[in-house]
Amino acid sequence: MLQLKVTNLHKTYFSEGQLIPAVRGVNLSIEEGEFVTLLGPSGCGKSTFLRCIAGLERPDEGEIEIAGKLLYSSSRGVFVSPHQRNLGMVFQSYAIWPFMNVFDNVAFPLSYGGRNYSREERKELVMRALALVRLEGFERRAATLLSGGQQQRVALARALVYQPDILLLDEPLSNLDARLREEMREELARLAKGFRLTILFVTHDQTEALYLSDRIAVIRDGIILQEAAPQEMYFEPQDAFVSTFVTGANHIKGKIVEEQKSAGMCTAKTAIGRFQGVYSASRLKKGDEVLFCIPTTIATLHTSKGSAEPKNMIEAKVERITFTGQITDYVVRAKEISLEVRTSRPLRVEKNQRVYVHFAPEDCRVLPASE
Repeated sequence: MLQLKVTNLHKTYFSEGQLIPAVRGVNLSIEEGEFVTLLGPSGCGKSTFLRCIAGLERPDEGEIEIAGKLLYSSSRGVFVSPHQRNLGMVFQSYAIWPFMNVFDNVAFPLSYGGRNYSREERKELVMRALALVRLEGFERRAATLLSGGQQQRVALARALVYQPDILLLDEPLSNLDARLREEMREELARLAKGFRLTILFVTHDQTEALYLSDRIAVIRDGIILQEAAPQEMYFEPQDAFVSTFVTGANHIKGKIVEEQKSAGMCTAKTAIGRFQGVYSASRLKKGDEVLFCIPTTIATLHTSKGSAEPKNMIEAKVERITFTGQITDYVVRAKEISLEVRTSRPLRVEKNQRVYVHFAPEDCRVLPASE
């Protein structure tokens, strides 16, 4: 069942004497029980889009439907107030009332929305929501005595207490430290999968998006560039920005000099060699200017070429080594081009040492240089 349908949504702001387009003709649908992430950098329009769905911003154009109910339509003059949309929302700041205890914070939304709950119903719903986020026994705790992770759980419980049609999450993990962030990421995954929640999640964090989502929509300058499942988004980006933002890919400018259409491969000539990669014959042809994209995590370093030199191997010099525990980042230079290689299995090399970088053709994408 389709839970959210957004059609041709536009939102423009007026600032410093000019119109600033924040959301530009966005279309997005979410099925019941699906976890969809809107991923993009700061200022790309993702939070504005979320606030339009919540009714906190009034769009200029388009339509919004949730669970079959029309909540906004510019052409029909429909605008349903936020408290009548049956949505749960968790903000980046959590918005916990400091003068209320945990129970009253969670129960707060039950006072709105047009339905009167008895004392017994309120207690049952609040305790059920607290159990979902594993805060049983905290109902009388003062909000000011909660840790950051506990405040986030309270915000989640408050958003879930009246069983909303869809849960909207606006970067809810960004204020947490690294370890707590990872813990709450797992908690969100448990809730989403265990209770088949319908979630629209907004973040700029690629790891969060890849870990949590059934589907990711990458947004830039108010436009969705690509929608796909996490693995497809990572290994099959269709846009140079998506390739860079999601995978941190290295880009090398080049030109297609040979096509192997039956295999879906082409050869690109670049300043540091000729490389093979996957391409779309419907978008590209021989002679086109392209970007050869090499994800940082698929490139591998070697101290020698080996007996049989594989395709897509280049000689380079180590410029920088950054060890962060689980991951080691290498920056190497081949002629005038720097490449980043990221690995969980560090190679024993030193700065200025000669190395060989290999990137398998099937893991590389050849994309239009500009569109």
